[in-house]
Amino acid sequence: MLSRFFGRFAQDMGIDLGTANTLVYVSGRGVVLREPSVVAIDRGKNRVCAVGEDARAMVGRNPPHILVTRPLKDGVIADFEITRDMLKHFINRVHRGRQFASPRVIVGIPSGITEVEKLAVIEAARAAGAREARTLEEPMAAALGIGLPVNEPTGSMIVDIGGGTTEVAVISLGGIVTSQSLRVAGDEIDESIVAYMRRAHNLLIGERTSEAIKIEIGSAYLLLPEREMSVRGRDLVSGLPHSVVVTSGEIREAICDPVRQIVETVRSTIESAPPELAADIMERGVSLAGGGALLRGLDQLISKEVQTPVHVAEDPLLAVAMGTGKAVENWDAGVGNPSGVYTSS
Repeated sequence: MLSRFFGRFAQDMGIDLGTANTLVYVSGRGVVLREPSVVAIDRGKNRVCAVGEDARAMVGRNPPHILVTRPLKDGVIADFEITRDMLKHFINRVHRGRQFASPRVIVGIPSGITEVEKLAVIEAARAAGAREARTLEEPMAAALGIGLPVNEPTGSMIVDIGGGTTEVAVISLGGIVTSQSLRVAGDEIDESIVAYMRRAHNLLIGERTSEAIKIEIGSAYLLLPEREMSVRGRDLVSGLPHSVVVTSGEIREAICDPVRQIVETVRSTIESAPPELAADIMERGVSLAGGGALLRGLDQLISKEVQTPVHVAEDPLLAVAMGTGKAVENWDAGVGNPSGVYTSS
């Protein structure tokens, strides 16, 4: 009776709580929210003044009394209270501030986090208003989200490259057989671009500019034709605004180290898989998901290095959110528990 009462006011939710972005799937409605995982705090009044896109617009432009922060680091909660406030804001937005909105929630988490970090995610979701909360490992969520046959007795390999972590897993019969969680992903690629611009061009740029460079001309493999872009920043010698033209070849050099670490993690995960599943992967290929999958040529580079077909998901940014959504739609089947039944239907 009580669950039916709450169900009238709140729809269950799947949340991709990412280092860079948070996506929310609502049962029966699909993905309804996609916002940066950024919060702005008014230090003087000690309160949240902006969340999501509104807060991200303040990055690099905020006065001293406004703190703009990302409460998650490397896929885990770095600031519990701010994460709670951010989740509460998103839940209220999705439910339009309706009273009694108290949904059941499944949150995607990195596969390599500790039990303490996992508990922090559950507690943050409960503190934000969820009446029940479960977690689902991001590789499984991504595999569910892109429709891999996770229940079948065959090997499926997923590489989910987010903002803070790269999750690589081999899945069979509804479970993760082997996996690796690498705390190198989109953020480290952005930081590598910032460091390169400082080192090679004496130009100081911010994280938004770095991300724009990655999106516009970034690549992991040779581009034909190569691209170039005019980049503005502050000259470290004169201290004045300055612009330089950079090429995709330069950016490829700049990001080669984090990209190499991602490729090596894919290789070592395949090497650690049982022979039968490794053979399945050779035949079926590797699937890429997450925002990092959009880096030009990454699929080609991985395919060349591991001698295996590589496929980019149709909408890699939505993969984990869609997977948590499918899990929440099958809540009563136990999806999200270690012994849960996973379904890709």
